[in-house]
Amino acid sequence: MSQAKVTTRTIFLYIPNLIGYSRVVLALASFYYMQWHPKYCTVLYGLSCLLDALDGAAARKYNQTSQFGAVLDMVTDRCTTSSLICYLCVVYPNWAPLFQLLVSLDLASHYMHMYAMLTSGSASHKKVGKRSKVLNLYYTNSTVLFLFCAFNELFFVGLYLYSFPLKTPPNLGYIFGIPLSYATIICIVSFPLWFGKQLINFIQMFRAALMLAEADVEEKNGVKKNL
Repeated sequence: MSQAKVTTRTIFLYIPNLIGYSRVVLALASFYYMQWHPKYCTVLYGLSCLLDALDGAAARKYNQTSQFGAVLDMVTDRCTTSSLICYLCVVYPNWAPLFQLLVSLDLASHYMHMYAMLTSGSASHKKVGKRSKVLNLYYTNSTVLFLFCAFNELFFVGLYLYSFPLKTPPNLGYIFGIPLSYATIICIVSFPLWFGKQLINFIQMFRAALMLAEADVEEKNGVKKNL
């Protein structure tokens, strides 16, 4: 039997891509509730983030990997996180420059990394190889990738929840004069891996810049040799 012909409709209806669409819908719903209903927003946003781990597993299980799916996944990640940080800029205006820097670092590092990997002939932005031990571990170990991404989102969600005047259970006490709430605990626990994720973003951007510059050197020297 001949294999069924793959069309664009086939790609769009891949199971991992359908999961990706549901992530977008959940994220949009969380944005709607973000300003006035933190519980609904957190649940919807959390589900959108958790499905990020499911689409990759589905792609491997059903052999439905695609370039469209990879880009959809990355774009959804960047847009959801950036949108949450935009809200944090509103509720924490004094920290807006730092939040803007974090969004810029996140977008720049991932765009440069994907572009550098594609121009180098790599089939996927996750196939870093021996170019960087840190990035290779980050992209090839699913547990490491999940933990860093999850705790990165948790930290921002904790800041989001802290902006609401939620009652603090009396048994949680204080730390450095700050009343302990579930939001502060989330921020404290997730901070180390959140900070590590920012370092990974910087390393990723630096390595991508180096790869692109090395490619330019090879191209320019090749042009000179042919003259």
